[in-house]
Amino acid sequence: MISTEESLPRASPAAAPRRRRWLTVLVWTLIAPFAAWAAARVFGLESGYPTIQLIAFTPYVAVLSLVPLALAVLTKRIWPAVAAAVVAVAFAACLLPRWIADTDAGVAAGPRLRVMTVNMLYGQADPDQIVRLVRDGAVDLLAVQEYTEEGHTALRAAGLEETLPDSVTYPRADAGGSAVYSRFPLADKGYRQLPGGFMQAHARVQVPGAPEVYVESAHPCAPMGRVSDACWLADLAAQPAATPSGPVNLLMGDFNSTLDHKAFRRVLTKGYHDAADVAGAGLSTSWPYDNRWYFPSVTLDHILADERVGVRKVVLHRVAGSDHRAVFAELVLPKAGG
Repeated sequence: MISTEESLPRASPAAAPRRRRWLTVLVWTLIAPFAAWAAARVFGLESGYPTIQLIAFTPYVAVLSLVPLALAVLTKRIWPAVAAAVVAVAFAACLLPRWIADTDAGVAAGPRLRVMTVNMLYGQADPDQIVRLVRDGAVDLLAVQEYTEEGHTALRAAGLEETLPDSVTYPRADAGGSAVYSRFPLADKGYRQLPGGFMQAHARVQVPGAPEVYVESAHPCAPMGRVSDACWLADLAAQPAATPSGPVNLLMGDFNSTLDHKAFRRVLTKGYHDAADVAGAGLSTSWPYDNRWYFPSVTLDHILADERVGVRKVVLHRVAGSDHRAVFAELVLPKAGG
């Protein structure tokens, strides 16, 4: 009689170590691209196509980086687990601060200023909805991008100028048109011509009880490929610096970049903070919001205020007819003479 035990095939003594070795290789292989991405984000190594475009999706990659960490832990691969944990911590250090409101977000003691920015998508955004958002939010300053003559006419017909009676407007047939509407009188109206060709309308406004405010409707060109990457970098570099001892500076608009782009973070080093980041809404996404688009959304639209300005809240609103969400912020300005 042959025993059952003797009849079973015996595994090769080397098979188990081989399986363990291949599993270890697999775990390291999964960790490697996330480690490279984290290094590119932390050290600002994105350069040219397609890394500039891809780095905008860092929040999604950060979540996916937990998969190799979990696999390393479950399979008891100690060093891969340590490496994956370091990668996850690097991502967390970049992203979690945007989710946490600064404790001093409203430290400024002056008057409140309610502002909003909206990209009209070649003037196609619903003008009635924009005006409704302006009125419901008691908006004082509105920055508009992709502002066409059709968009200008539609906003006027919807009654925008009844609520925000002063404006500086430069409509164009392409995406380069720009405008600023204000509840308060505007002075020194003009526009900045960016290296990429887009215009940025700007003006000075006197808010009662606050220092003079300089506002600009920002719209660098989009990094859509090898050719446009250069104009994107140049347009971001051309954004004006804040003036700590002068007017309160506001840059509002579609920056075609996120906080994960080194070129955009360089704009912040000119004396600004991102209102959504300060308010704990820095992970709220603004583009694309259109039924024609089906890939993950990112945060391209920003309200940048100089560091003297407090931030009470930031809210994003979907606008029919546009592929961008409007960004609303309630700011607290310093006191005049403060």
